[in-house]
Amino acid sequence: MSENKILKNIPTHVAIIMDGNGRWAQERGKERTEGHIAGVEAVRKALKAAAAEGVRYLTLYTFSTENWGRPKEEVDGIMELFCRSVVAETPELKAQGVKARIMGDRSALSEKVNHYIDKIESETADGDRITLIFAMNYSSRHEITQTVKNLAQMASEGKLSPESINADLISDSLYSREYPDPDLVIRTGGEYRLSNFLMWQSAYSELYFTPTLWPDFDKDSFREALEAYSHRKRRFGLVEPKNDSEK
Repeated sequence: MSENKILKNIPTHVAIIMDGNGRWAQERGKERTEGHIAGVEAVRKALKAAAAEGVRYLTLYTFSTENWGRPKEEVDGIMELFCRSVVAETPELKAQGVKARIMGDRSALSEKVNHYIDKIESETADGDRITLIFAMNYSSRHEITQTVKNLAQMASEGKLSPESINADLISDSLYSREYPDPDLVIRTGGEYRLSNFLMWQSAYSELYFTPTLWPDFDKDSFREALEAYSHRKRRFGLVEPKNDSEK
């Protein structure tokens, strides 16, 4: 695909399940942590490509609640890598007009990690070109469960009536309430599932799966996903209207 080709129907919000860091490392005889380090460069490339194409929101599935079950050394390495990346990348994010945000349950994250979350969010708060959202200690089931609990508590306190609870209220109560639902969800690494990621928000998202392992996902890979998206017809559960010639 030519890099000069103008893409149509650019999605406003792209979400990515960054899968394959560990396998990438193992295939090369490296420690899994080396795969996560290589994955940081893929984040840089994806962010640059997204901003260049006019994507306004990019959400990255950085660390799920299930990931705590991985070996402690790997988890510690991921958290340390995040902290070091904040220090290394924040100046460039600011220069490129990127607003960085964290989405997920911060209560289980260490004081150190939360410090760096506050740092990157505060120092990039004025970014207006693209919003980069890290889904960290995130799971969709946990998010929905907590939302239901909160709404039930409000109902029990008489702050809202059960009849007032609808899809819009739930959406406005999720971690992602500040952002539009993703138009396109990309999963790298060859698996075909959402893995507890944005399940409410992606109800009508277009899905794109690629066998490319995340560290190998570059700007051309990103453009290929956008190219595939540009040919999709999004009906949101409706029937596509017929052309006059078909009536």
